[in-house]
Amino acid sequence: MIKKELRKIYREKRNALTAGEKVKLDDFLLINFQKVSIPFISSLFSYWPIEENNEPNTHLITDYLEFKNPELKIAYPRIDIFIDEMEAVLTDSETSFLQNEFNIYEPESGSIFPADEIDMVIVPLLVFDKKGYRVGYGKGFYDKYLANCRKDSIKVGFSYFEPIDEITDKADFDVPLNLCITPQTVYVF
Repeated sequence: MIKKELRKIYREKRNALTAGEKVKLDDFLLINFQKVSIPFISSLFSYWPIEENNEPNTHLITDYLEFKNPELKIAYPRIDIFIDEMEAVLTDSETSFLQNEFNIYEPESGSIFPADEIDMVIVPLLVFDKKGYRVGYGKGFYDKYLANCRKDSIKVGFSYFEPIDEITDKADFDVPLNLCITPQTVYVF
């Protein structure tokens, strides 16, 4: 199936989840993530979940990783619309976030954290396939960004749904995940 069709189907599936179902699924995602043997990481690039898109609660994952390493450097995306690219902005407990035109909460201020220093990236997705490729929202920001990360940087996605067999219109620049966590299991690619 092609990305455009998958976006429509999986947006509808995710939006059909009730608040109670979503809380339960988020708990299962965290439990399954906690089962993964992840090497020590000192830097994380996460994202603020978009509530109206019913995205998985990445704050649970970020909090868990920060609990494991209180010195963890955490960055969040900021989109530079003038050059059509995304950058990682280092945050702390005092960082203020503002909503941009894509309904994404971005750090209001902070220093840019280099892509080649990121140990783990939590990558948003609507659906993924059995080879680790994902369908996002179609802007290409993450694939461009991931191309600049180190080869050993861990790319992990969280999905309420199991993988499809294959995304048939992958592009040459699409970057696959290393892991995808679902409420049922963990997929390693």
